[in-house]
Amino acid sequence: MSEFKVQTRPENGSNKRDRKISSLGQRAAVVTAACALLIGVGAAGQATDANQLAAVSDTQQVSTNDTESKLKMEKAEIQAKPAPAPKAAEIKVAPQAAEPAPAAKPAPAPKPAAKPAPKPAPKPVVAINDPAGAQAYAASQLANYGWSADQMQCLKTLWTKESDWTTTATNASSGAYGIVQSLPAEKMASAGPDYRTNYRTQIKWGLNYIQERYQSPCGALNFHLSNNWY
Repeated sequence: MSEFKVQTRPENGSNKRDRKISSLGQRAAVVTAACALLIGVGAAGQATDANQLAAVSDTQQVSTNDTESKLKMEKAEIQAKPAPAPKAAEIKVAPQAAEPAPAAKPAPAPKPAAKPAPKPAPKPVVAINDPAGAQAYAASQLANYGWSADQMQCLKTLWTKESDWTTTATNASSGAYGIVQSLPAEKMASAGPDYRTNYRTQIKWGLNYIQERYQSPCGALNFHLSNNWY
């Protein structure tokens, strides 16, 4: 059989102490290294921030310097330019009031209209008393009623007895008027308004009357001879 050697344990107190010291030293070293690392990182960060702030500050300084330079240059240019001459004040001329137009002369009063001349008084109509002319006119009208010329002798006798062929003949007792002795005289107005002065108007009315009542002058004469009127 091989020989089995039993190692002897060192003393407990000494070993434990050494181990504690070694462990504390390691921990201290680790803490120290960590602090150094943190301090280094912080320092690096601060350095970086400081550099950035410095760069920004430099940039702002440059920008400020550029702005001030530009302002100085513009100010110098403005001072170098002559100030614009002030505009001459506009002279406003007040419009002169127009001279008032001369007052219009009053129109002359119109002359009074001339009074129209009075119309001349109508001339009195003079009745035509012309027995021969009346007989000639009556003879020219017989044919218009379909009578022959021999009827003229009867007509001539009839109206000679009544009025003697006078246009203005008037019966004093009855008021019968004219060649044909119309009663009243106004009956003859149907033949024309001038029945009192115109023998033609009277003869026209008388021939119509004879035709309606007695058919012919000879028929009227025969009635007159029997009755002394027709």
